[in-house]
Amino acid sequence: MNSFERVVTALNHQEPDRVPVYPILSGVTRKLVGASYEKWSTDAETCANAFLEATRQFDIDCVVTLIDLSIECDAWGQKLVFAENDAAHPDYSDLVIKEIEDYANIKKVDYRTSKRMMMHIDVCKRLVAELKGKKPIVAFVFGPLGVLSMLRNQQDMYMDLYDDPDAVKEAARNINETLKEYVAALCDIGVDAIMFDTLFASGTIMSKDMWVEMEGGLMEELSEVVRQKGCLNMIHNCGQRIYFDVQIEAIQPAAISFLYPSDDCETFEEVKKKYGDQVTLIGCVTPANSVIGTDEEWDQQCTDQIDAMAKGGGFMLETGCEYPSGASFDRAQRMIDIAKTYGVYQK
Repeated sequence: MNSFERVVTALNHQEPDRVPVYPILSGVTRKLVGASYEKWSTDAETCANAFLEATRQFDIDCVVTLIDLSIECDAWGQKLVFAENDAAHPDYSDLVIKEIEDYANIKKVDYRTSKRMMMHIDVCKRLVAELKGKKPIVAFVFGPLGVLSMLRNQQDMYMDLYDDPDAVKEAARNINETLKEYVAALCDIGVDAIMFDTLFASGTIMSKDMWVEMEGGLMEELSEVVRQKGCLNMIHNCGQRIYFDVQIEAIQPAAISFLYPSDDCETFEEVKKKYGDQVTLIGCVTPANSVIGTDEEWDQQCTDQIDAMAKGGGFMLETGCEYPSGASFDRAQRMIDIAKTYGVYQK
């Protein structure tokens, strides 16, 4: 099997030749092309070449275009800080939404006016041109509430939900109208799936009822656009106590990438038993362990995840969030080697 066939088999809840694997190699790939972090995250050719080089050197089974969480907020004029060794982030001293009244200024915009959104589209075009049918290309998109939190710091936005929820809802809806056209454009260039980061759909950030009220309906609309384009919906959420049930209902994802068990399960084995026939499970090795602990502890976590969730298919081994940008590639390679040896399905 090639990588594309392997992943499709897993998504169909069947056992491929082995467990598909992809440590989420994002900013760290800049090292493969000798680029600065800012160059990698702003120049489409550099970024795409880095992702392509990662597939060549490490034979990962899937490419997920996680660049940073500030791609979409650029469309509303949010100033960003580009650090030397970390992902770009909003300039928290100069946010677009400074006061609660500023939510009224967040309108639907043309995604084509955003340099960073268009850069991401260009990256995906380059990946599709090189890898279509060989390795799945999954475009990474921040959900509407997440984008809004990049324009207004998360803590203040959370308080605004209590003080003036209608203002927050309207702004999130206008962002979502922009995201609908953006994801449609990504689908049109030939990506295989859209992976939505639903940061707020976890128990450590927002109650389940509040997430359903504030973002559930918006995500339902957004995921329908992807379905109509013939692409798959996926979810990434590395929060603790992630809400599988309501997200599956709203988004109908083919797969969920996660780091911790769902809010209604204690263990990964329980997650597999409860949700393994509804959605492909992707995870869940702790990224920080790529730079702390021993090789043996890292290896054990990889094999433990395979033991807990691989049986019967419907599982892909990955880091539960981005592989650290400052880490060496050694443990990424160890994860890949384990999938290719320990993760072989016995026919």
